[in-house]
Amino acid sequence: MYPDDRVLVAYMPDPADFDLLRREGWYRIPAKSAPKGLYAEYFAFYFGRRFGAEKWAVHYYAERLGHELVTRLELFPDQPDHPRAAEAYYKVQLGPLQKLARPIVSLRWRRVLFIHTTGDRFETAVELNDLFVSGGDLIDRLYIALKDRGIQAERNYRVREAAGVYVAPLAVLCRDGRIEISQTQIPQTKAELNRFADKIAAETAAKGGQTVTGKASNR
Repeated sequence: MYPDDRVLVAYMPDPADFDLLRREGWYRIPAKSAPKGLYAEYFAFYFGRRFGAEKWAVHYYAERLGHELVTRLELFPDQPDHPRAAEAYYKVQLGPLQKLARPIVSLRWRRVLFIHTTGDRFETAVELNDLFVSGGDLIDRLYIALKDRGIQAERNYRVREAAGVYVAPLAVLCRDGRIEISQTQIPQTKAELNRFADKIAAETAAKGGQTVTGKASNR
């Protein structure tokens, strides 16, 4: 894997689907919900809760060899009566599965459908948030500054409120609520950014410190 290779991390909810991938070397994505990035050089897989001890982590990846658009019936000809038999799917052909020496874990429960990342980030990531490339340089710099202070911020944190749903570029989940950070709040100079990170660290402590695992307060 090269540093600038594209990697698409896909959610894998069911061990039966992963067993199918092992046996037949392909992965399916409904065309109606397919993400941009099907031309990624590599696909990796984030396991859901049904994977027991391996859940909420990326353990495996494989090189993408190609993909084609087919119906579900073409994928599973023995299931002609399935309600989605006529729907279109991308059949992504993959090379041999490779297992990471160190899994990329999610420190908190998080259901992610797809994450676009790069080869260099994928190979150095320790935690799921390390993979994100969206948000630009300022978000990256603040994320790293907070991490240096022992604070693990959430990238692209989905917030559901009575008025609707939105995504915060960064959020620190605390025992007494959360701290949301927008891109416009982040200073551009290194000195100001470090002072801002210190301010976030102080606010985190004032809110009882950050939660480490499990679902945080959504207040």
